[in-house]
Amino acid sequence: MNILLDVHTHTIASGHAFSTLQEMVQAAADKGLQILGITEHTKGIPGSCSHIYFRNLPIVPRVMYGVELLLGAEINIVDYEGTLDLEEKYFRFLDLRIAGLHSLCYQPGNVEQNTSAVLGAIRNQHIDIISHPGDGTADLHFEPLVLAAKENEVLLEINNSSLNPIRHKEKARDNNLEILRLCKRYEQPVILGSDAHISFSIADYHWLYPLLAETEFPEALIMNDKPEAFKIRLKRSREMMAG
Repeated sequence: MNILLDVHTHTIASGHAFSTLQEMVQAAADKGLQILGITEHTKGIPGSCSHIYFRNLPIVPRVMYGVELLLGAEINIVDYEGTLDLEEKYFRFLDLRIAGLHSLCYQPGNVEQNTSAVLGAIRNQHIDIISHPGDGTADLHFEPLVLAAKENEVLLEINNSSLNPIRHKEKARDNNLEILRLCKRYEQPVILGSDAHISFSIADYHWLYPLLAETEFPEALIMNDKPEAFKIRLKRSREMMAG
């Protein structure tokens, strides 16, 4: 694959990452990316952004060093209904809206409750991507998530960082294999996410490639080499909300 976009990354603004916004964009340019998404954590993660950070995103240029920049948020799912910890009034300032479960701000329940939590986020018309659903933070039924993602035109992320052995996420490999097999069966596109917290990790998917090979996952269903198709999905999502 000719990787042209990575839309799940973090800068020092998230409080536990190590590169500035400009360092991240320069690294993306050096790697030949056309689109970089920077999606800082919302308030449930210690040390992360206050709401005023997201309110002020319009001042940032959306093209730097020849790279198109999408600025958004990785928003926490906080309960079994899929409630998010960023108020909707801030969504209009975000180019990209990711939602996910994080152990610091979500108390896992049983598998039905956890699945309900993610389904609630998928059905939220503002959400574009579900981050690392397979990382094992909570036990989930994946088939209904894939079907809901297809129905609501939301992308499920296959997250590289979750598979890094230092993360000790024992369920991540099998979970992501199951997600890939289901997405292949139902012809649901996925997006690979680096979840980079330092510039050197941008567009690094090397933990994922063996899973793609094992499942013989179709390149046609991977969005990372299709920047125009990805932007069309976002545009269609915004138009549906406006309507």
